[in-house]
Amino acid sequence: MRWWSRASGPARKSPWVVEPFLHVERDRIYNPLTDRFLERGDEKFAIVRRLANGKSPDTLNEAYRVQLVELGWLVDHQGDPGRRYLLKFVEIEARTDCNQACYFCPVSAEPRESYAMSKALYEQIVAQLVPYQDTIEAVMMLRYNEPTADPAFLDQVRALRSAGFPIGLNTNATGLTPQRVEALMELGGLRFLSVNLSTLDRQRYRQERGRDHLPQVLRNLDYLKDRALAEQMDIGVLGCGDSTHRQDFEDIRRRFSGSLFEVKSFEVMDRAGHLEVGLRPRRPHRRLAGCEQVGSRPLQWLHVTPQGMCVLCCEDYKEQYVVGDLKKETVAEVLAGERFTQLRRWAYGLDNAPNDFLCRQCLFARPG
Repeated sequence: MRWWSRASGPARKSPWVVEPFLHVERDRIYNPLTDRFLERGDEKFAIVRRLANGKSPDTLNEAYRVQLVELGWLVDHQGDPGRRYLLKFVEIEARTDCNQACYFCPVSAEPRESYAMSKALYEQIVAQLVPYQDTIEAVMMLRYNEPTADPAFLDQVRALRSAGFPIGLNTNATGLTPQRVEALMELGGLRFLSVNLSTLDRQRYRQERGRDHLPQVLRNLDYLKDRALAEQMDIGVLGCGDSTHRQDFEDIRRRFSGSLFEVKSFEVMDRAGHLEVGLRPRRPHRRLAGCEQVGSRPLQWLHVTPQGMCVLCCEDYKEQYVVGDLKKETVAEVLAGERFTQLRRWAYGLDNAPNDFLCRQCLFARPG
């Protein structure tokens, strides 16, 4: 795919170029900045695909070109495209602590020092997100922590609900006690709830997570399974894709059959090179063309650490790619800032990224 660049080139007849952040596949084209799709069979699909492969927009008739501009498939080539974004998800990790040490998480290999975000900073961040309510689909209460282990968990939910945000919660369910469930329902519930539960075997659970929490987790889930705490309720069964993993999935699926939980199977991955276990790219990506981890992390997500730092992606466990500091900058300044702009350009191949750039090691990166 031919992207635009900062370099000057021959004079153009029109100011329009194909959107450089498109995800172009064989049967589908996705624009992460408009959240629009084109499917094979749509007359615009073939046209946009040809444009993405280098055909000049000047070959289109004016009326059709205007239509593609209005729909976001063509954009003005002036300015830096990396400053644009569509904020759909925000991930706020309010505390570093996790009460488990799962083999599929970097916490097990490199535990972090305990640190908690202040209430004042949390509320300040939530307030700054309000202007983005029309596009935000969920504020996720996690990163590498266990949100329900935070003493301030319900206060954080209360702050998000008061501001009108839908909430996403990923959890090991140790803290989803009946009392907590009822309190959450009184606050209006959640948009997404995903419970990670890898096995019903108590000994393996303890070995894989470093804690003997399974009886407690199952008591909590048995209480919760028929209560509509969230619009979408999932149990994610994580494993290595082997026969043991498949059997664990079947066991958990049977146990929660007929409940409000949808049980899903996921194979663990190496967290962009942070772990020795799990799926990974066969080799580092030579060329980059974007991200497909629940949309596009560089264009559609904001990841906030307990210290108020914003990082490129949830895979950046060591916080090597900081794009802003919400103790000193606003959310708007971070999203349109120089650091985020450059990382978006690297992630989408508009500029050549360093050889050790995180996305080159990531399973979810789109190779160019």
